[in-house]
Order: sequence, then structure tokens, then C-alpha cells
Amino acid sequence: MKTLNVGIATYEEMKARTLAIAKGEIKPKAGDPQVWFPSTESFAKLLSSRNRALLQQIRTDQPESINALATATGRTSGNLSRTLRTMERYGLVQLHRGARGMVRPEVPYGDVQLTMQISGKYVSAHK
Repeated sequence: MKTLNVGIATYEEMKARTLAIAKGEIKPKAGDPQVWFPSTESFAKLLSSRNRALLQQIRTDQPESINALATATGRTSGNLSRTLRTMERYGLVQLHRGARGMVRPEVPYGDVQLTMQISGKYVSAHK
């Protein structure tokens, strides 16, 4: 089962980290976050209990389309599409476009691991 490593960092911290990596000042490690959220609140909102249940249902049922998922969950297609596109931006879901415009959601990870610094900046943690 694959794990998605997630970090919390402000835009400024991520920019500084990206520049430091580009300059060779720090080298990312294998377990470093692959996806970044700007705050713990945004992370918690996206991974609410309702959305975690949605991810589990996608993994279990492997729906053939967003419409099929909407029917199974009782959520409207529009609301579901917006949620899934946001999850796709953060790597939690992959949306596969198929024949006749159908979109099939897939959850590539079984676990999400959060890494965050309590004090200091994440950028300086890996020098």
C-alpha cells in the first residue's frame, strides 16, 4: 500500500525551500512530503470525515464514472466533481478521462502521512 507524504508550509516557506533545492543548498530526502498544504486547517478540511469516506468508497467500489459515484454516495455530480478536482490537485485522487467524456476517479494511496514542524521552518529542517 502506497503512502502519500504531506507537509504543511506557508507559500513563503515553500518558495524558500524550492529555491534552496534548486540552488543545491538542501537535498530532498526520500520521505519528504510530496504534497504541501498551506495550513493544517486546509488539510483538515480536505480530509474531513465525509471526504475520507468518499476516498474509501472510491478505493472499494472502483466506480466507472463520477456519475456512478454520485449515485452511490447521494452527492450531486457538480459538488462531487469540485471535490474530486481539489483532491486531484493534492494528489489524493487521479481522474482518468475516458470515452465519451466519462471521468473515472481512482485513489492511488492507501495512507496519508502528515509531516509538520512545530517550531521553526520546514525548509531549515533538512539542511
